[in-house]
This record gives sequence, C-alpha cells and structure tokens, in this order.
Amino acid sequence: MAAENLTHVTEFILMGLSQRPELQVPLFFVFLLIYTLTVAGNVGIVILTTVNSRLQTPMYFFLRHLAVINLGDATVIAPKMLVNFLVSKKITLYYECATQLGGFLFFMVADIFMLAVMAYDRYVAICNPLLYMVVVSRHVCFLLVSLTYFFCFFTAIVVSSCVFSVFYCSSNFINHFYCDNVPLLALSCSDTYLPETVVFFFSGTNLFFSMTIVLISYFNIILAILRIRSSEGRKKAFSTCASHMMAVTVFYGTLLFMYLQPRTNHSLDTDKMASVFYTLVIPMLNPVIYSFRNKDVKCALKEFLKNPCQQFNLT
Repeated sequence: MAAENLTHVTEFILMGLSQRPELQVPLFFVFLLIYTLTVAGNVGIVILTTVNSRLQTPMYFFLRHLAVINLGDATVIAPKMLVNFLVSKKITLYYECATQLGGFLFFMVADIFMLAVMAYDRYVAICNPLLYMVVVSRHVCFLLVSLTYFFCFFTAIVVSSCVFSVFYCSSNFINHFYCDNVPLLALSCSDTYLPETVVFFFSGTNLFFSMTIVLISYFNIILAILRIRSSEGRKKAFSTCASHMMAVTVFYGTLLFMYLQPRTNHSLDTDKMASVFYTLVIPMLNPVIYSFRNKDVKCALKEFLKNPCQQFNLT
C-alpha cells in the first residue's frame, strides 16, 4: 500500500500495566504513594544538600543533581500514568508522546552518567584523598554535570527524532504504560532499520561507557580499601561509598536484567515490570539508600526538622 493512502496516526492509546478494570483503582493508589514518596524524598535531598553547611562537598553536589534527575524521571512518567488508571480512554497525543519519550530518554541517560560521575568522585575520595578537593574542584563539578546534561539532551533529541521519523499507521495501541522506543517502533508501518540501529547504538554505547567507568572506579576503590591495614580504616573507607554502591547495583542490575534476557524469553510484559522498577521504584528508593547509611544526611535532616527557619537563614 502506498504511504499516501495510509492514515497517519495522530494519537496513541497506552495499554498500561494491566487491562483488568478491577485493578485500576488499587494500582492508582499504589503508584500515587510511590510518586508521593519519590517527590518528598528527592525534594528533601535537594533542600538538605542546598541549605546545610556540612553538605557542601562535591559528593553532595552530585547527589543533589541525582535527586533532581530522579524527580524528573518519575515526573515524566507518573502523572500521565496515574491519570490513565482513572480514565477509560488512555489517549496520548502524537506530540505529547514524542515529548514524553524525549523527557524519559533525557533523564534516563542522565541517571546512567550521573551514577558514573559519582563513582569517579568516590574513587578520587578514597584513592587520592589528599588531592580530592583539587581534582574534584568546584569547576570540575560544574563541568562534569554540564557535560552530562548536554550529552543527555543530545541523545534525547537524536533518538526521539529517529523514532518519530518513521510512519505510524493503522494500530495505535502501545503495549506499555508510557511512550517507549521498542513498543512504538513495533507499530510502525515503514522501515525501522535506521531508528532501531540508532536506539541500539546509543543504548549500548551509553551503558558500556558508564558501566566501564563504574567498574574501573570500584575495582580501584576495592584495591585501595584492601590495602588499608586497620579494620576501622577499612570500615570508614567502605562506608563512604556503600550507599552509592548499593544504588549502582540496584540500577544497573535492573537494566542488565532487561537487556540481557534471551530473545526467546523476552516479552514486553517483562519490560514493563522492569520499567516500573527503574523509572518509579528506584527514584523512590535512592533518597532512602543515601540517607539510611549516611551520618551527615541524617544529622542534617535532624537539624532541619528541629529548626527549618534557621537552615534557611530566616531567623
């Protein structure tokens, strides 16, 4: 059939997590709770690392940006998802879908590389403590964060443009709870070789380089910790990177689970479950992970709750 005789899709319908009517309201309240905790936790991290004087080191500067990224990641997905639980027609306009995909790609890639930047920060702190404030200076911090955001923006523009450069016709039902690359391209009635290649290239490259930075950093961190003679020294060194190590393990573990599945066992339903975890659950867990094992954050939170006005210099 000629392209000019096909009806161009102007809106998509998201099938969501479940099509069972009796589950829509319970799922709404579950994910409303998750999103509320995500917003509260990450906004709390941003406020604490901004106003508290003891949290003005490079580590907390990067943590603040990770919290902003986690908040953005969840906000791109959750509001539309929550609305769709309560409406019968889960319609998403064409350009709304493109915007959501671009936002998702931006924050997801930012998450990947911010974790890599934080791994490098912990490597310098443990392996070169005397040069820490020189190597990871304020200028370097701003440069690393700026480069991360610039590359994320570039990736989001290129990939989303490629995905929406193909022709969509006939079926407009997306088997997902948000607009994602794979389920979108499955609906295309034109050649998807180029966009699929671009998606594969950027996904593989981003994951490879970020994981390489993380693995090299932690390999050297572990070697440095093992060289410390006193058990107290090893414990102190490990405690400085334990939270980040836990966050990295959870995040990359989820991504690897999704990408390394055998094609015979791979399904979009499995992708949806994994997507729930890294788009909504992990952003909720990160503030808990970074505060639960961190004395400075816990002390800052206690000080803030005792006298918030003093923290904002309002007294």
